[in-house]
Amino acid sequence: MIFGIAWFAMMWLGLVMVALVVAVLFIVRRKNNVGADSTTTTHQPQSEARQQVLEKIKGMHASTEGLRGRARIKALRRHMDSMSDGLKLVSDIRPAADGEPNGEWVIAPGSDPNRRILYIHGGSWIAGSPKSHRAITDRLSRLAHACVFAVDYRLMPENRYLDGIIDCQQAYRWMLDNGPDGKSAADFVVIAGDSAGGSHTLGLIAWIRDQNLPSPNAAIALSPSTELMLTSLSKRANLKTDAMLGPTIEKLGRIPSPLLWWGTVLGIRILPTSPMASPLRGKLHNLPPTLIHVSESELLHENAQRYVSKAQEAGSPVEMKTWPDMVHVWHMFTPLLPEAEEAFDDISGFLARVEAGSAAP
Repeated sequence: MIFGIAWFAMMWLGLVMVALVVAVLFIVRRKNNVGADSTTTTHQPQSEARQQVLEKIKGMHASTEGLRGRARIKALRRHMDSMSDGLKLVSDIRPAADGEPNGEWVIAPGSDPNRRILYIHGGSWIAGSPKSHRAITDRLSRLAHACVFAVDYRLMPENRYLDGIIDCQQAYRWMLDNGPDGKSAADFVVIAGDSAGGSHTLGLIAWIRDQNLPSPNAAIALSPSTELMLTSLSKRANLKTDAMLGPTIEKLGRIPSPLLWWGTVLGIRILPTSPMASPLRGKLHNLPPTLIHVSESELLHENAQRYVSKAQEAGSPVEMKTWPDMVHVWHMFTPLLPEAEEAFDDISGFLARVEAGSAAP
């Protein structure tokens, strides 16, 4: 009986201590938010094209305003898919055949069926699709003279985070020996992705290494998420300059860290520090030539730099190119943004260096 009372008292004491810690963290976070909100950010003058892009992003946020839960996710998915409406694509779009991984082939005229790119779209792992990212996949097929397979991996919350990773792994295995015209071995393989898909891209190349599978010739990550909990010094500095992610991250920043941690664990059902969710936390040796693009104005900038530095220290040929005052994954706004075309020109040059055997230090 005495031991029972003692155990009960200790349990409640522990709960009280946790509550006090959470309360203190919440107060500190609120104070930090006030300080961050009062910071004045200097913006470069916006071109007409950039203004149009910002209006498109505002439209995306407006499409989910006032909605919660599944209704919000469905609205976001519809809006993202609509971003490809009206695009003048030169590529042939072929849905995956029965028995193949879910996705679509994007094939520009003159593409070699044995040159293949696996593309993993972004969308915070809850939205996006091969359709929403056709501006990127069409452009990649053209510049690389390759057939792009955009994998339609399973999304949360209907599926586990891990299910999406498994889909990407299976798509890579399959694409090594299968092209748009049937079974044939690939001569040149690239894995590419943006944002959440960039995270899957970086996680996938590490998994391929650990599984002793044939390595891709190159990898490309556009504005990738490299650390799920956004543990970077500049995240608040870029909070006001990231039009795409800033509004959402600002709201999440008001949640006490312990609650955010456990909420993330429950949401994705793996630890946020797992290399599957945070490639920055993994081992980065023996990776293929990898190119990372990131805007200096976005929240993911510093963690991308940390990933590149760690990979280079491990001896991997990873390089990064940055653009000032660009939105998250500005590549989606080609050909409207001249900087998007500059980015694709840089990708073309990177792939040329890879094939010449001179990519990265």
